[in-house]
Amino acid sequence: MPWRLLSLRQSKTPPKLKSSLSAYQLSTDGTLYIVSTSDVFYVYTSGFFCYSVDMPYRSIPLATGEYYHVYNRGVAQQPVYLLKKDYQRFLLSLEFYLHKDYPFKLSNLLQLSDDVRGSVLSELVKKNNKFVEITAFCLMPNHFHLLLQQKTEGGISKFMKLITDSYTRYFNTRHDRVGPLFQGQFKAVHVSKNEQLVHLSRYIHLNPLVSFVVRDEKFLNYPWSSLGFYSKKEQGMVEPDIVLGQFRSARQYLKFVLDQKDYGRKLEQIKHLVLE
Repeated sequence: MPWRLLSLRQSKTPPKLKSSLSAYQLSTDGTLYIVSTSDVFYVYTSGFFCYSVDMPYRSIPLATGEYYHVYNRGVAQQPVYLLKKDYQRFLLSLEFYLHKDYPFKLSNLLQLSDDVRGSVLSELVKKNNKFVEITAFCLMPNHFHLLLQQKTEGGISKFMKLITDSYTRYFNTRHDRVGPLFQGQFKAVHVSKNEQLVHLSRYIHLNPLVSFVVRDEKFLNYPWSSLGFYSKKEQGMVEPDIVLGQFRSARQYLKFVLDQKDYGRKLEQIKHLVLE
């Protein structure tokens, strides 16, 4: 990925860094520093600091109105959700930062009473001013899948930065760790055809079943995916109509999903043998 040089500053020592330090290197002759925080990348060489914010950036921007499969996994494939509360916190970050008009950080929202918190979220829903539309999602122990439609220019990138930065700070504090939690920048694959959209939603929802995270009898109640918004027509942050509208009923969609569970399990078992 290319890097953007946003500032060049002459200095003999590194700038004061945030507590979210994720990387630091010093060359043997003392002339080169590479320092990375959650939102700034610094390079110090020959008395100059160059630092870039929100990087690396995409050479091909994501298009507004288009759908994308967005995913990422933990560094070195390590778990990114260890506790029930971790899953809940990530889902709340999705719900909160979905909206462009969020009034303050998620950590501030959590300091409010349940009633006031509910009022804040309800007001955001009424405004309906979003970075993205969430069509489907699934959280797995060491990765996540999102099916998103970009609603505003740069919406997906801004949304992903907000949720991953917020969640990483939470996770590192709660589990007494430092450094990046996810493997670099999120991956985004364009969904160019309607058929791809429908099958991708199935793939995302089948993840916990084909990976043997849940048993068959508990699959429909897996709490960390959007399947409940499809099967029970729950109201909330997920907008499943673009997918469900292509089936006669929610029951028919569930049949469509479950028809492929055995095939999906076979693929899961041999995928390490397949070269992409």
